[in-house]
Amino acid sequence: MGNCSRKRANEETLRIRTLTSAVGFGVGLFDREFFTSDDFLFKNNNSNMSVISDSTLGRHLARRLVEIGVKDFFAVPGDFNLILLDHLIAEPELKLVGCCNELNAGYAADGYARRKGVGACAVTFTVGGLSVINAIAGAYSENLPVICIVGGPNSNDFGTNRILHHTIGIPDFSQELRCFEQVTCAQVVIKDLEDAHELIDTAISTALVQSKPVYISVSCNLAGAPHPSFSRLPVPYALPQKLSNQQSLEAAVEHAAKFLNAAVKPVMVVGSKVRVAKAQKSMVDLADASGYPIAVMPSGKGLFTEHHEHFIGTYWGAVSTPYALEIVESADAYLFAGPVFNDYSSVGYSLLIMKEKMINVQPNRVTIGSGASYGCILMDDFLTALAKKLKKNTTAYENFQRLYIPPGSVVYAKNNKSAPLKVDQLFHHIQNMLNENNAVIAETGDSWFNCQKLKLPEGCLFEFQMQYGSIGWSVGATLGYAQASKDKRVIASIGDGSFQVTCQDVSTMIRQGLNPIIFLINNGGYTVEIEIHDGPYNVIKNWDYTALVDAFHNNEGKCWTTKVKTEKDLQSAIEKAQKEKQDDLCFIEVILHKDDTSREVLEFGSRVAAYNSRPHNPQ
Repeated sequence: MGNCSRKRANEETLRIRTLTSAVGFGVGLFDREFFTSDDFLFKNNNSNMSVISDSTLGRHLARRLVEIGVKDFFAVPGDFNLILLDHLIAEPELKLVGCCNELNAGYAADGYARRKGVGACAVTFTVGGLSVINAIAGAYSENLPVICIVGGPNSNDFGTNRILHHTIGIPDFSQELRCFEQVTCAQVVIKDLEDAHELIDTAISTALVQSKPVYISVSCNLAGAPHPSFSRLPVPYALPQKLSNQQSLEAAVEHAAKFLNAAVKPVMVVGSKVRVAKAQKSMVDLADASGYPIAVMPSGKGLFTEHHEHFIGTYWGAVSTPYALEIVESADAYLFAGPVFNDYSSVGYSLLIMKEKMINVQPNRVTIGSGASYGCILMDDFLTALAKKLKKNTTAYENFQRLYIPPGSVVYAKNNKSAPLKVDQLFHHIQNMLNENNAVIAETGDSWFNCQKLKLPEGCLFEFQMQYGSIGWSVGATLGYAQASKDKRVIASIGDGSFQVTCQDVSTMIRQGLNPIIFLINNGGYTVEIEIHDGPYNVIKNWDYTALVDAFHNNEGKCWTTKVKTEKDLQSAIEKAQKEKQDDLCFIEVILHKDDTSREVLEFGSRVAAYNSRPHNPQ
């Protein structure tokens, strides 16, 4: 820029008014004086990279991610997102975690969001987007805010008759957007700088308000482009405060208290949406005040302390914790907080509960019996107010104490330490490992049922994907959860069939210096599917899993692997993983008989099979 031009530019004062969001931010103002193009110049250095301006679209997006709590994002590069990645990683507080494939990047963002409250992944156009979409669908089903960022086509290609690579070969390349419309709560395509800041803020705030994933596509030629609205730190995020309708709240509490106080043996059950409602503490307060026995639905495990004096276990129909089923289904009133009733959580819709006896508390609505439904009520407010209105009633819990018989001890091979290891022995020793510094990740399948039976110490966290049930989820989720949880050592239980779907990103865990303990259960097939309906398709090729992980390790990073076939092997492996190898990723391949499975998965499989095979009933 010449001196005369610079002088003219410096004499101009730009006062820029920016709308920061359509969702609850109001209007933010900032003044930018003596703004010139020099503010956005890239200055070359000795490397192939240029110094990244802090006032580009990519840096603006990066700052927003940091501001909402995302410190790590999971990515796979592709030609449409490379410049965007440059600008994202230029943000000092944001770290890129490169994944082996897009599916695992999405699963990792899912795991990260479970611990941090929000996660993010970045992929390339269509070939990356359609690969990550299965993970985004899972996050949607589990009510997790994941920001899915896609590097999109050049802005000049929109509305033309051009055919682009990474598409299905037709001039209309909106297929990816249309697919994401089904599995995200908001979608924005940024192909102009003027409204980019508003679109980004709208998408991110919608994800946080609705606790669902969103889709943000950024044209590849705009990621590094400057604009005045990006030139300063954005207006601080301020989501609209959620409030209950006071009249509706009071009416619901009065009705619910009358309903429960009239019952002889009421109970309470915690479901997965307690997390979305951020009502864990108020649920404990209600349990303290009421004296009712408390169970969790399978997807609610980990959302209520298992050391509460009135905790009775998991209510999961025929595969419930012993005696929890009888107490819940014999109650004359039950409060379900955040339940999701599907064919899996209800074991083929076999639960013997009646709508007229139920108070169903959802994050924003309360329904009492088969009648009145009260809207615009926050679960946390409702539970807190209800705790002050309930009379203490311990009748149902006393019934549980009369019924309860402690579980029998695990059968040990005392006289034959070389006897094949049994699944009950494995989980007995995993139980003894757990403490407040752990988090448990349970893969879809038999691990669901065995991990449900673990008694979680105070402070020990627990995650699994109940609603979507995508096999292979746990590998990426372990990566993301461990990346977000440097204060916890993750213990993952993964079946061999599931592991074969997504195993590559164990290498990313090693690369990131993470130290989970992964129990790979090698029993030669898809166990839970065998119990639902057996066939040759449930048999998989056996791998040398420890050798595979050793190949991932390749003498770079900290990783230790071992195979165990006996109880003695297992005890030695666990001791080494917890002491000598406490800073390493520990991969323990557990060899079990293909028919050695839990009683619960047998019952579950037969009931789900019966439900799936109902004869056609024309309507």
